[in-house]
Amino acid sequence: MDFISVGEVAVKWGISERRVQKLCEEQRIPGVKRFSRMWMIPKDAGKPIDGRKKRESNE
Repeated sequence: MDFISVGEVAVKWGISERRVQKLCEEQRIPGVKRFSRMWMIPKDAGKPIDGRKKRESNE
């Protein structure tokens, strides 16, 4: 399995590096691993749904 860094994921998903780190800490990204002080995220991991935002209903 190939891994990418927090910075690469932040660019790929269009969010901040700090937000990616928080997602890693909360184990919201499947397959994430921590090596020393660095998070490694699977290359094929999908962006988790942001629970901080309300979803719009199609009424």
